[in-house]
Formats: sequence, structure tokens, C-alpha cells
Amino acid sequence: MRIDFFGIGVQKGGTTVLYHYLSQHPGIQMASKKEIHHFDNEDIDWQVTNHDELHNFFDWSVDNVIRGEITPSYIYWPFALQRLYKYNPYSKLILLLRHPTYRAYSQWRMNMAKNKETLTFEKCISTIGRQRVKQAHFGAHRVYSYIERCFYAKQIHHLLNIFPRENILFIRTDALYINHTITLTAVENFLDIDNVVSKSAKQKYTSSSLKFDFDNIPHSMRKKLNNIFYSDILETSKLTQLDLSDWCQPDYCEPMERDRTEYFAQNPTAVKAACFPAPSAAKTSARRKPDQVYTDWLRHAVPVSHAYNNAT
Repeated sequence: MRIDFFGIGVQKGGTTVLYHYLSQHPGIQMASKKEIHHFDNEDIDWQVTNHDELHNFFDWSVDNVIRGEITPSYIYWPFALQRLYKYNPYSKLILLLRHPTYRAYSQWRMNMAKNKETLTFEKCISTIGRQRVKQAHFGAHRVYSYIERCFYAKQIHHLLNIFPRENILFIRTDALYINHTITLTAVENFLDIDNVVSKSAKQKYTSSSLKFDFDNIPHSMRKKLNNIFYSDILETSKLTQLDLSDWCQPDYCEPMERDRTEYFAQNPTAVKAACFPAPSAAKTSARRKPDQVYTDWLRHAVPVSHAYNNAT
């Protein structure tokens, strides 16, 4: 009795959307909740552990399905991948990769919204801010790891030293937004299941995509982070065989961000409506449907061969 596949990251990389899509597939049984945090749980005695707590999130009476679980911290947290391999060395792993600058900023916004952070973004990514991670146990911190989680190459090196490459699917997060049909087809093929969700699922966005707070990354911070991550992006591209060359361009803008910016520039009356969970009927009627807001993503689509790769 073992779970077949795992979504292992990255945090703020679109794993909630992926969980939503895969939960719709009749041949997949996803864990009853996202982010169980089993293999990164330091309260477990890993010398004598069993996995009953993990397995309780599944209905094992159901036959003819594959089972999956998504916890995006697994790629980052020390020892999580080793524990996962020991649990099931044949697991298939899916890793979503988002432009590191946007990922870092998105994590900070999330922590601010949850009242887990009090520092400005600039201070968080400073030497003083990053010292909080260095001083943490194992040199890893669940909350303050804005920069550290974004050094993908080191984490992928570690991953490839544990799992065979053919067991791993690398996906660009922007590809999942730009063309979810093509990307989900790749996921289904990787998991060796019928192409069902890729043919029927409607475009899905996380709540933060629509409840956007409009404070774009300051230009100085964007430039600083792009410089920090430049060499790591190149190394990540080599390791994953994904074309990430556009991430290295100083004017790179996420398709989701670009279209939101365009949308709200054209629809200023919809700004307030999009910020609150319960807008009035009048404001709701002023908003376009999500699929109308994002239709021009396809004009900026990443080439299919650049969007995902699990080739040997």
C-alpha cells in the first residue's frame, strides 16, 4: 500500500491549481486535503515510523486508481526527499518551477496576509533578513525562506541524486497558466493515465490570481533579485532541459501578471471588486469572466517544447 506520485514543489508555484485539476480525473485519487506535510514533519520519529497518518487521507477501498499527494515543501525541506524515496523509490514526482523573483515576492505577500511576517520585502531579502534562515534548525526555515527556496539548481541536484530522472516531470508554472490543456496532457502522459482532464477541465486560477493587491514588485527589488538568480536560472535550465532563457530577460513579466495589469488598466471600476471576497452585485457585473480576462495568454505562449520536460 503506497502512494503513486507526489507534487513536490515549488511553494507559490501553482501546486494548488494542479491539485484542483488532478482531483477531477476519474483515474486519480488525490489526498483528501492538499499539503499533508508528512515527509517534512520533524515531529515524527523517522527511525520507527509508519505511514498510517499519511494513508488516512485516502480511501483505500477504491480500486483502479492511482493515488497522489502534493506538498510543495518537499523539494526544499532537508531529508524530505530521502524519506519519500525510502517510502516509495518508484514514486513519480512533479515539480512546478516559477520564475524565482515572482515566487519570492508571492511568498512574502502570502506571509504578510497571514500575519507571519512584519518586515518589508526589501528587508526580508537583505543580508539581515536572510540571516533568519541561516540561524534556523537545519539552515532551513518554513516562513522566511524567500530567497533560499528560489535556488532551484541546488534542490534539483539533490533530487536527481535520489530519484532517477525518468521519474520526474519538470513543468514551468507559466505554462500551466498559458495553456493548461497542453500542460495537463503532459502530466497525464507522465502518469500513464488517459487524457481526460486535459480535454475537459476549464481554466482554473488560485484565489490570489483574482484577489490581487496591485502592489507590483518594486523595480529596484526586481533588478536585484534577477541578478541574484541569473546564474541559478541557467543551471536550472541545464538540469531540467527546460528553456528558461526568457526568465533571464530583464523585462520578463509573468503572463498572469501582464494580463492582470492590462485588464485592470482597461477596467478601473473592477479593481475594487477584484480585491474583496464578497463584491456587490453591481461590481460583480462590471467584471469580465476569468476566461475572458486571460484569453490573450495564448498570444504569449511558451513553446510546447519549452514548457515541460522529463526526458532522460
